[in-house]
Amino acid sequence: MEAYIGLLRTPLGLVFLVLLFALEDYLLRRTERRGYDCKESAATLGVSVGQIVLRGSSLWLLQPVFAWAYANRLMTVETLNLFWVAVLFVMVEFFYYWFHRLSHTIRWMWATHAVHHSSENFNFSAAFRLGWTGTLSGNWLFFLPMMFFGFPPMTVVAAFGANLTFQLFLHTRLIGQLGFLEGWLNTPSAHRVHHGANEPYLDKNFGGVTLVFDRLFGTYQPELREVPIRYGLIVPLRSHNPFWIALHEWAGMARDGMALLFREDRAGAPRVPLIGIEGDAAVPPGAQSGASETNTKRAMTA
Repeated sequence: MEAYIGLLRTPLGLVFLVLLFALEDYLLRRTERRGYDCKESAATLGVSVGQIVLRGSSLWLLQPVFAWAYANRLMTVETLNLFWVAVLFVMVEFFYYWFHRLSHTIRWMWATHAVHHSSENFNFSAAFRLGWTGTLSGNWLFFLPMMFFGFPPMTVVAAFGANLTFQLFLHTRLIGQLGFLEGWLNTPSAHRVHHGANEPYLDKNFGGVTLVFDRLFGTYQPELREVPIRYGLIVPLRSHNPFWIALHEWAGMARDGMALLFREDRAGAPRVPLIGIEGDAAVPPGAQSGASETNTKRAMTA
C-alpha cells in the first residue's frame, strides 16, 4: 500500500519525481562526487512498473477480506475527530512496527521486503524499489486489527499510505542528523541505519513516523560517524534484472526448501524426511549450505 508509488501514474507526479531525482543527483555529485547509478536506477524503474501493474489486482483481491473484517468490527468510529486521529496514528505506528520487524525475521515476509533493501545506493529513487508479492507474504494481515476495532478500511489504507509517503523523504544521504529529533522521529539518518547491511546497523529502526516502539522494544540504533553504512543486502544481489530483483528470494527459498527435502543422510543415501520426524529438527532455510548464495539480509527463520 505504498501510496507514493502512485506518483508514477500521473504526469504531475512524474514531473515532481524527475525534478526531485535530478536535484538530488546534482547535489550528491557536488557533495560526494557520486550521484545516481544509471543501471541501478533503471532497474528500480522496472521494479516500480511491475509493482504498479500488480498493485491494482492486489487491492481488488483484498477488498472482500477488508469488508469482512469491518463487518465484524467491535465498535464503529463514526467521526474521525482529533482524538480518533491520534488513536489511529498510534495503532498504525504499532502495527507498522511489527509488520516491518517481522518482515526482517520471517523469511516468507522477507522474500517481499528484501526487494526494497537490495539497492546499494541510498537515494530517493531507492524508495520506489518495492516488492511485487506483498499480498502473498501477508502484509495486509497487519491492517485487519484496526478494521476489527472499528476504523473503515479506506481510512486504514489511507493512514498507512500517509505513513509510507512520509518515509519517501527519508531515503537520502543529503540530510545529516537532526539533533534532538534523533531517536524519537524517523529521520533520514535513522532510516540510513535501517538500510545498513553491516553491524551494528542490521535489523534496527523499524518505526514508520516515530521511533518510539524501537525504543520500547530495543531496536533503536543511531548512526555512528566512526562506522560507515554499507547499503544493500549482506550478500549483494549483483543484478539489474527487475524480475530477478523482485523474485530472487522466493527462488532462494524454493532452492533451500528442496535441499531440505532431498538432502542425504550420513551414509550418503538420499532420503525425503518430513520436517521434525525421526528427531530431525527443522533447520532455518537461510542456514542451509546454500545460504551464502541466497541474498538474504541475514539467516531468516522459516
